[in-house]
Amino acid sequence: MDQLLYISMTGAKQNMHSLAVRGNNLANANTTGFKADIENARSMQAFGPGMPSRVFAMTERPTQNFGDGLLKTTGRDLDVAIKGEGWISVQDKDGQEALTRNGNFTVSAAGVLQTMQGQAVLGDQGGPIIIPLPVEKLEINEDGTIEIRPEGAPADALEEVGRIKLSRPFAADLSKGNDGLFRSTSGQAYQADATVELVKGALESSNVNPVQEMTQMISMQRQFEMQIKMMKAAEDNDKATNNLLRLS
Repeated sequence: MDQLLYISMTGAKQNMHSLAVRGNNLANANTTGFKADIENARSMQAFGPGMPSRVFAMTERPTQNFGDGLLKTTGRDLDVAIKGEGWISVQDKDGQEALTRNGNFTVSAAGVLQTMQGQAVLGDQGGPIIIPLPVEKLEINEDGTIEIRPEGAPADALEEVGRIKLSRPFAADLSKGNDGLFRSTSGQAYQADATVELVKGALESSNVNPVQEMTQMISMQRQFEMQIKMMKAAEDNDKATNNLLRLS
């Protein structure tokens, strides 16, 4: 009975964690370049006072779904999507290199090429890419090179100002942070890969499947209800046991 109550209690708690993961996926169904989180439940042995056979349920977020999202054509010069495998290097709030698939860029007032979230895009030389302002035209090529035409310059006066750092690390070596950026779990540096290609004037949509997420959420809610019923059954068994002890 003690074991039944403990497993049911931890199971209900972890079902709530699973619902939070699925709910976050659903909330980001329209987030550019978002990779859905995958939740996984397993049993863990509980150490300390109590029976050695006691176990508890634990929900983990072991990895993400690294499948490609659909490409949406925007026609915007500062929008790019990665063709196939690959990542774009950006600078996080701590000044460290991180990876993203979100190619929705803008240029700050200081001329820094950055994401819409304000993260500076890194070049293959290691630092942020600076665009000399003012510019009349900015074009990002398929290999990540950036060409500009300064304001007032002739139509054919294109000047290369940098190249976006594109890499292809192993997906198994990546972990997603709370800011939505990916980082290496092994601490390995991201090596620029010239074979990674960009699609100009397009963005990669989220790879979240809303129907699947809703189905999983319904399943998690039913599991939560089942755990609550098991806790109630443990309580009823406890009351019945007490009544038997009184009669004896």
